[in-house]
Amino acid sequence: MATPCPKSCHCSERNGVVVQCVSRSLDQIPPDLPEDTVTLLLSSNRISHIPNQAFKDLRRLKELDLSYNHIESIDAGAFLGVSEGLRSLDLSNNQLRSVPKEAFTKLSARIRLSNNPWHCECSLQEVLRELRLDPETVNEVSCHTSVQDEYAGRPVIQVLDSGINFCNFHHKTTDVAMFVTMFCWFAMVIAYVIYYVRHNQEDARRHMEYLKSLPSSSQISKDFDTASTVL
Repeated sequence: MATPCPKSCHCSERNGVVVQCVSRSLDQIPPDLPEDTVTLLLSSNRISHIPNQAFKDLRRLKELDLSYNHIESIDAGAFLGVSEGLRSLDLSNNQLRSVPKEAFTKLSARIRLSNNPWHCECSLQEVLRELRLDPETVNEVSCHTSVQDEYAGRPVIQVLDSGINFCNFHHKTTDVAMFVTMFCWFAMVIAYVIYYVRHNQEDARRHMEYLKSLPSSSQISKDFDTASTVL
């Protein structure tokens, strides 16, 4: 028996089920979608997160539109079950700053990622390298922020095509952090050695002052002779 259309959506037949859930104030993916869905339109809602296996039963899904939502995060297994058959994926006009590389494993769909506040760094570079970006909107995939401020506001592809490698910045940052850590550790060791030496010097000085305050053997002998004479 076919799964009925979700109450918040409209379904129609077009070589499979087309599920239209546009502008329905949804804050999550409807859980009761027909298994023979080929097109799922979820744009202009309030969805903020795509969980693991969100579309796992939609084996025939070809087109997925998630544009104009509030999506901030996508789990690594979000598209498991549909990645190989999907032909079009629209994630434009959301709040994405980064996505796990694993989320797009085996995904051959043409993808729209434009108009998101992307943070340009190594992991984003590695994600984009594996994707088929929509050529019409590829220049609208821009660095909102970046590991290097000078690239903020520029299209990511233009930056990468100019020869910039964000992964090099990552490695340099890591090297600097390691150097700073080692320097701090070395400084702590030096400080401890200086403290130890000064502390021992202070103890030695006190010991010498104590020894100096003790009567000498000649003084003790003189005192003893004096005492003997008196007796």
